[in-house]
Order: sequence, then structure tokens, then C-alpha cells
Amino acid sequence: MSIEVTMPRLSDTMESGTIVEWKVAVGDKVSSGDVVADVETDKATMELAVYDDGTIASIDVEPGQQVDVGTVIALLAEKGEDPANLKPASAAAAPATAPAPAPEPEPTPAPAASAVGSVPPPASSSGGGMRISPVARRMAEAAGIPLSTIVGTGPSGRIIKRDVEAALAAGAETAASVPPAINVPAVAAAPIAQPVAPASSTAITPIESMAGHGSPMASRRVPLSNMRQVIARRLVESKTTIPHYQVSMSFDMDPLMTMRKDLNEKLAGGDVKLSVNDFLVRAAALAMHQHPDFNASFDGDAIVQHGAVNVGVAISLPEDKGGGLVVGVIRDADRKSLRMISAESKALAEKARTRGLAPEDMEGATFTISNLGMFGVDHFTAIINPPNSAILAVGGALKQPVVRGDAIEVGHRMTATLSNDHRVIDGAMAARWLQTVRESVEHPTLLLV
Repeated sequence: MSIEVTMPRLSDTMESGTIVEWKVAVGDKVSSGDVVADVETDKATMELAVYDDGTIASIDVEPGQQVDVGTVIALLAEKGEDPANLKPASAAAAPATAPAPAPEPEPTPAPAASAVGSVPPPASSSGGGMRISPVARRMAEAAGIPLSTIVGTGPSGRIIKRDVEAALAAGAETAASVPPAINVPAVAAAPIAQPVAPASSTAITPIESMAGHGSPMASRRVPLSNMRQVIARRLVESKTTIPHYQVSMSFDMDPLMTMRKDLNEKLAGGDVKLSVNDFLVRAAALAMHQHPDFNASFDGDAIVQHGAVNVGVAISLPEDKGGGLVVGVIRDADRKSLRMISAESKALAEKARTRGLAPEDMEGATFTISNLGMFGVDHFTAIINPPNSAILAVGGALKQPVVRGDAIEVGHRMTATLSNDHRVIDGAMAARWLQTVRESVEHPTLLLV
């Protein structure tokens, strides 16, 4: 008897999922535990494994299709069954959000790869669907590029963002090499067609007047992914239900930068390389232990002070994974060394950007840190991650003039901005917490004990 593979519930809040990519094709043999697809949930892109042995008989949900939890997405033939004699699962429900229709094939300039006279093969398919990332699919559809003309350079021939960009560039180069015809129409915005200037003329044509920015940008509507829908919903909930206010403080980063460099030199050759964020996670966790109201949540007629100090670290996802933001959780951060915090932070970031975080990796944060310093940001404010009562937004440790004694020197300073839930944390409380963090940052040996 055939086995139905259904869309699983991969998080406690998941109601639907989107197949990002199938890792198998019809006819492939699989064993229990094999990963067969990447699924975008409301929190992250995660791997989908099967729990039976068999042969893929049918794939009933195409990449990019969003379906409800419990929907049959594939059919698995058991040992002794002929997959060819099995009909696709009839229980497959209509997608919650239908994918945009593929553009009709039309003659287009071939990419540079086909200049030798052969048309590049389409990206390999699984179950009749192209292997293509959601970002690349949206870019191709918006530009009107047939997917069959794009060569995929991602894993297993998957079409990714850079492949669409290469096709766009190749198309622009091909178009530029075609001599202008006498009946070339004017730019769409011009009400009257303009005559073509002679070859010897120095007049600026409409294309040249665009200062090298290429074709005009086209308006388009981009459907929200599951994750982006959840992000939007939670941020609106946070800003409309939590009375936010911010308190900022500047830290002298030279002592920490010096100690970090010294420790990393001593740890060279090993698996550990301490980041500034590792020190900040440790400093914030110790300050939360000392100030329990920052390790708390508002709960109607009470404030719940949590026993465990779990620091959430915001992780941005790459565009070829659909983009978005997830929060990985370092549990009991006040009881972990810098080395342990560093190892966990790196493991969470790597897992989030490759396989996707599991629900247990993202649950239970009692405080969150969002760091944009690596992008050269000097300071910013962040929105509280419910049910937390605060979030710390960290800018970069930037070189600037500093006053030491009566002299002006060049030093590193960092601005940290704390967003607070005013129902739980008053201004003076926020200032004292930041003072505690600053004390640890400016005397970093305190973070080693």
C-alpha cells in the first residue's frame, strides 16, 4: 500500500508551508531519515525528511506552492509496489496561495552562454518542477525571462539569484550589440517618437541619458513568504500593544577590543574566534541576572520574572534562502563562558543560513540582541520581540575622537540603544541596566569570571 507524505507541522504556530525545493525526483529510492525537500515555515526554511523506506511515486506540490499542514505533498511506493501503477494522491489540497503563472515562451535574446550556437539546457527538474529559489523565480518573472533560458549554477543545477542577474546582463549586452533600426520606437514616457541620431552625432539618446543605470525599473507585486507574513504580524502586534521607549548609552570599546585581540591570538589555530557580539551576549546576560526585570514578561495583572536567562540573537538570512530574520536562542547565557557562547552563536547562525533552525532553536528567548555593527551602522532602534520586555540594538565599534583626561585621542566607541516595555521597565531602571553592561564592556575581565 502506498504511503502519503503530508505537509508536517514544523513549528507550534505553523498553519501552512511552502515547498522551496525538492531534493528528490519521481523514481528515486529513499530511506527513513532522508531529506526530500526544503520547506519554508512561518519561522524558517527547514529540511523535510521521510520516515519510511520506498520509492517516490509522485510529487503533488510544486516548488513555490503554499499548502496547509496535513496536505498530501508526495506519494511513496512501498517495497514490491510499482510506482508507475500508483496514481498521484487525490487528497492534495489547492494551494493557499497559488504560484504566479509561468510566462508564455517568447523569442528573446539568448544569454551569452548560447553564443556558440546552442541553447543552454533548462535547470534540472524534480517531479516536473524547475529547481529555482523563490527570489530567483520572482526576479525572472518580473523581468519576463523564460526559466528555460537560464542556466542554474546552484546546488543540483538550481537557478539562484546570480543566474537571473547573469541572464539579465547577457540580454542587455546582446541588445546593445544590435544596431538601431530606423523605426525604433521612442521611450514609453515620450509622447512623440524621436528620430534616430546619425552615427556621427554627439546627441544623447534616451538610453544614454539614463547615466548607465540600464532599463527603467518595473513596478511589481511581490507576494509575502510565510516568514515575512509572520514577521509583519508580530512587529505590528509589538508596536501596537507594547509601549516602547528607548534609552541609549555610549561605551568605550578599546579595552574590550584589546582583550578580544589578545584572546583570539592565544586561541589561534582552534575552532574558536571570539566576536564583539559574544562579549555583548555575556555582558547582557550577567546584567539580566543582576536586574531580573530585564529577564521578565508583562502578563496582564502581573510581571513574570523568568528563572532561565535565555538570550536571543537576531540572525539575518541570505536572499537566496528567501531573506527574512530569525532569532536563535542561547540558553542559560549567564552560566556560559565566552567560548561556549561563541560556539553556540556560530552554530546557530550556520544552521539558520543552511538547513534552517528547528523550533527548539528559536523558542524561549527572554531578551534579544540585534547587532548591525558589522554593516557599519553607528546606531539604530529595534522593536521588542514579544513576550520579551526589552531588546538591545547594537551599532559598530567605530573610530572617533574621545576625551581621556584633558587630551583628545582616537578611540573606539559603540552606541547601544535599549528599547523597553514601559509597563515593565522604567527609565531609571533602563539606565542602571545599561550602566551595568557598560561596566562589563569597559572592564572586560569581569566577563571572564
